[in-house]
Amino acid sequence: MRILGVDPGTLYVGYGVIDIKNDVCCPVKYGRIKVRSKAAFADKLNQIYHAVTDLITETTADVMSVEDVFVSCNAKTSLKLGHARGVILLAAAHHDLPVFEYAPREIKLAVLGRGNASKSQVQWMMGQLLNLDSTALKEDAADGLAVALCHGLKAKSSAALKGIS
Repeated sequence: MRILGVDPGTLYVGYGVIDIKNDVCCPVKYGRIKVRSKAAFADKLNQIYHAVTDLITETTADVMSVEDVFVSCNAKTSLKLGHARGVILLAAAHHDLPVFEYAPREIKLAVLGRGNASKSQVQWMMGQLLNLDSTALKEDAADGLAVALCHGLKAKSSAALKGIS
């Protein structure tokens, strides 16, 4: 199974693509989409949509997993992040790509065993689990990989539970 994990943002969108085959997880591609900071907000959303569409086409992912909106004290920031998630979900829908959504705490709990882990801890753990140089791994890309890995782990445990019943 090939999973495209996406960590939404309005300046950077982190992504990670992993393949899981026979309980082995291999990173395929990871990075971040840099959005032009001086662009009008609608143009930023357009950039995100087209970049994610290109990723979907290029990587031929089987599923997409996306981090849910983190609700901050600033409602305007949360709303803008929601718009970015919306165009990411739209890109998936246009490619008939199934989407799974996970809360930030759920992702950290799945891949680190701690729901309140820091970004640097996620970055380090993705390096360890995927045999990557965590010092060269950008936080946004590490978050995208964590979102993908979270889905892989959840899908595996779900399949195992179905086999028990």
